[in-house]
Amino acid sequence: MTEPADCQQRPGAHYRRNALLALSTALLLAGCGGSGNVRPTAKANPTPRAWADARPVDPAKANAVLMRAISLVGTPYRYGGNTPEGGFDCSGLVNYVYRDMLDLRLPRTSRELAALEGPRIAPDRLASGDLVFFGSGGTVSHVGIYVGEGRFVHAPSSGGTVRLDRLDGSWWRDHYSGARRLLN
Repeated sequence: MTEPADCQQRPGAHYRRNALLALSTALLLAGCGGSGNVRPTAKANPTPRAWADARPVDPAKANAVLMRAISLVGTPYRYGGNTPEGGFDCSGLVNYVYRDMLDLRLPRTSRELAALEGPRIAPDRLASGDLVFFGSGGTVSHVGIYVGEGRFVHAPSSGGTVRLDRLDGSWWRDHYSGARRLLN
């Protein structure tokens, strides 16, 4: 099974999350380093890459974004969703986190986010709070928030929840299309 080509999928099952449980789960995942993709893959993952994280330009803002994004792990996926109560799609999650923590208004879709002006970031220069993009054939179809150590938070697909994944997971590695830094 592969990840969807576009994060804008049909609505999945809806349920309310318990904020305390989600935060506890997210902190446990962050502390344990997480595991690879939840979805099975046909390819064996190579040895995980050692990630040299860059220091954010504004560590306080980056930390606020990071902590808010991680606190939303476990929130249900919902096509077009942009709130913790209603669920998130990938760009809805990014928009919510940046608006909630920094009062920053961003474009709504992953393609529009990828087209934002600003420096493109090499994978070895990623810092917490950077946006990471995925797609194929030159088209961006998914976005997440980099949290450090090769991990990112995102809302992957219908029927799923906001989760923490590794950039070196086989699907994500094969479909990585770049990163943008918003916190300058």
